[in-house]
Amino acid sequence: MAGLESMIVEEKQQPTKTVDREKTCPLLLRVFCSTGRHHSTNEYAYGNVPSNELQIYTWMDATLRELTTLVRDVNPETRRKGTYFDFAVVYADARSNFRMREIGVTCSGQKGADDSKTLAQAKFTIGDYMDINITPPNRIPPPRRQRGPY
Repeated sequence: MAGLESMIVEEKQQPTKTVDREKTCPLLLRVFCSTGRHHSTNEYAYGNVPSNELQIYTWMDATLRELTTLVRDVNPETRRKGTYFDFAVVYADARSNFRMREIGVTCSGQKGADDSKTLAQAKFTIGDYMDINITPPNRIPPPRRQRGPY
C-alpha cells in the first residue's frame, strides 16, 4: 500500500497592480442578480442571458464590497442590513459551455473576508458575466463552500 503524504501550501497573493482610474478606460461588467439562488448556466447558453441585466462600468481593481454598494444603489430591497451577496463568475469554457465559479460573499452592514477581493484577484476576465445570488436577511445565508485551486 502506498504511503499517504500531506503537505501544507501557503497561497501567496500576487501584488495587486493599482489602476489609475483617471487614465484607464473602464470595462463593462454585465451583472445578473437573483434572489435565493444563482441563475442556471443554461440561461447563458446559445447567446442568451437572464433578463435582469445590470450594466456596470468599472475597473479590474474594483472590490466585491464596491460592487455590493453599486448593486444596493439601484436595488432598494437589497439595502437592508444582513443581506448577503454571493458572487460568481460565469464564463465560457474551451467547448463554449458556460461554467460558474463562486468568488466570494459580502454582507450588508458587516465586514467579511471577501470584501476587499478584486476582480483581478478573482481571475475575472473581460467578457465574463457576474452572477449574484442575493439572500435577504430573513433567509438562511448562502453556505460557505470549500474553494478549490483555480
